[in-house]
Amino acid sequence: MPVMAETLPRLRSDLDFLPSPAPNRPGLMIRDPFRYSDTTLIIPPALVECLQFFDGRWTDLDLRAALVELTGDLRVGELEQHLRQALGEAGFFQDEVYQRLREERRSAFLDAPRREPSQAGAAYPEDAARLSALLEGYLSAAPAPAAPRPLVGIAAPHVSLDGGCRCYAAAYAALQPEDRDRVFVILGTSHYGEPERFGLTRKPFVTPLGEAPTESDLVERLASAAGPAVALEDYCHAVEHSIEFQVVFLQHRFGPGVRILPILCGAFARGLESGRQPEDDANVGRFLAALGELAAEQGERLCWVLGIDMAHMGRRYGDLFAARAGQDRMEEVSALDRGRIELLSRGDAGGFWEAVRDGADPLRWCGSAALYTFLRAVPRVRGELLRYEQWNIDEHSVVSFAAMAFSAPAPGQDAA
Repeated sequence: MPVMAETLPRLRSDLDFLPSPAPNRPGLMIRDPFRYSDTTLIIPPALVECLQFFDGRWTDLDLRAALVELTGDLRVGELEQHLRQALGEAGFFQDEVYQRLREERRSAFLDAPRREPSQAGAAYPEDAARLSALLEGYLSAAPAPAAPRPLVGIAAPHVSLDGGCRCYAAAYAALQPEDRDRVFVILGTSHYGEPERFGLTRKPFVTPLGEAPTESDLVERLASAAGPAVALEDYCHAVEHSIEFQVVFLQHRFGPGVRILPILCGAFARGLESGRQPEDDANVGRFLAALGELAAEQGERLCWVLGIDMAHMGRRYGDLFAARAGQDRMEEVSALDRGRIELLSRGDAGGFWEAVRDGADPLRWCGSAALYTFLRAVPRVRGELLRYEQWNIDEHSVVSFAAMAFSAPAPGQDAA
């Protein structure tokens, strides 16, 4: 009787695939950025090419044939089953295991009274005293830059705290004691959210330093006015770091009860593809109008905080070259970054978007949506570059970022 072939399941397309960070365990690391699954797998180098068979088109017989060729051994059944079992139990296939994990995590976030920290114990200490000492060390090591007043807002990185510590320090030194009682509108990059959507939550943000209340009445106003542009109680808030890092610094500066309005900004993908303005999308236009009305009404009560990184270059991001901070091609990137920063400094939203969409953003600025949202919501703003840096996130890849301070133009001075 002939052996019946079984179609192999399809790997999820939203997983992270990265070189293994463990020198004693080389290979390909697979993890779930949405944290539906807590499992991290490292696939040995010899088996990495076998992952191509999990695309919903190949069969178990195809995989076995590849394993036989790789190992030179006909007895590969156990190896095949182990690979399939490890991927399946981790929730890495598009199957019922993944669906169950997804529904459980999303329901848990929806029902939770607070947004719990997702980065404590990994990206920064979960002990409050150690975290405070770390942040104070960053801030005290950098001289406080002269920042414009009255301050409308700041831009800070969302890269790891150790990598971006000097830019974080420069940005948060621009905040002064008189800013303590303002509501901080935090525009963060939504790395995993839907394009042309804005993620909101009413939940307070908890960190090791305490609980920061969210201005739920402002959340409700935006959700009511912007309708389909908003993902209310967006699950991405549960896993996203771009806002959490800003909350930690704000709490360190002003105490745990600092008031916030957290907004995740999805990528403006249609604007990049079509060459049009982001607000030409009806949903984006509706949200920008609602946020602009809120900004005009609330005025100086609001202080804007942008959690953004800039260029992403090198092999980690699909380039064929190895990137080194400040060297070779990254010198060209620095000049291009600074050209965009100059447009931001002039409050030139249209010019900034033209620079980003030229060539569908070869610099891969992941903060472009948050920056554009800010410039449209708070027109005529002026910016000042406080610090610019590039950082090797790994041996072959670089992220750039900056600290900026924004102020209203002088009387009679119009934005570009």
